[in-house]
Amino acid sequence: MVNLIWAFMAIIGIVYAMFNGTMDEVNKAIFESANEAVTLSIGLISVLVFWLGIMKIAEEAGILRGLAKIFRPIVVKLFPEIPKEHPAIGYILSNITANMFGLGNAATPMGIKAMEQMKQLSGTDTASRSMITFLAINTSSLTLIPTTVIAIRMQYDSLSPTEIVGTTILATIIGTMSAIIIDRIFYYQSIRRK
Repeated sequence: MVNLIWAFMAIIGIVYAMFNGTMDEVNKAIFESANEAVTLSIGLISVLVFWLGIMKIAEEAGILRGLAKIFRPIVVKLFPEIPKEHPAIGYILSNITANMFGLGNAATPMGIKAMEQMKQLSGTDTASRSMITFLAINTSSLTLIPTTVIAIRMQYDSLSPTEIVGTTILATIIGTMSAIIIDRIFYYQSIRRK
């Protein structure tokens, strides 16, 4: 549906430009935007590769295992339906750790694996309590170091690209706590209705 909306907006813009006589400006904007998108993507790839390398070093050094141990009690309490040693817990911990470092692209495959494991555990195609909680936490922007945003700010010559870290941490705390609270409110309301 969203693709249809974007296509419809693009078609309307092109038709309007044809009738308004501004097709040259539209063509210029298309090519300049495409050039800028490629430049930005290459810049983001380099930052992503750097942070993935840092994550690999942290994994080899045992830092990620240490973080996983720190967060394991919290994750076990947030996902009571999942047995403590189930592979889904490991995938959830890996996803959360990657998201905390702003590596959403690296966190996505682990999040998908976690969802697959939780689906196998529930045995149905209906989203389980754990799946809904995991989705709420993931969509709440659980990030401590927003590497992608810092890279974009550096790409556009920001004077202080890392100044957003403090507000990011504050937004993460508020967003994640709100997601967990709202998730629990809806879960207990559904239990009362039954």
